[in-house]
Amino acid sequence: MTVDQITKIIYDAIDDKLGKDISIINIGEVSSLCDYFVIATASSQRQVKAIADNVEDELTKHEIEARGKEGYDTQTWVLLDYGDVMVHIFNEENRDFYNLEKLWKDAPYVDVKTLA
Repeated sequence: MTVDQITKIIYDAIDDKLGKDISIINIGEVSSLCDYFVIATASSQRQVKAIADNVEDELTKHEIEARGKEGYDTQTWVLLDYGDVMVHIFNEENRDFYNLEKLWKDAPYVDVKTLA
């Protein structure tokens, strides 16, 4: 499975749980950290967890497991590390505060329609 296909599955899993403002940033253009950041907003802590759980469930169906997980204890910002793709699920307050898009402003955005 390609990185683009994994990223599309992640996007769809977030969208299925009504995640808002989903952004895909091509971090690989400016850093060796990973290929993509997928960033989304949830309206509550419960929704942060539901979105993260759905991402994990959908990728597990394809035998893809997260290398690391952070933030499940507070459910205000969950980070799922899939190696080439890092998933950031924020509540609204933390998304605004950390503003990852501004931090990585030199990295281009990716339209989900271009992913395989």
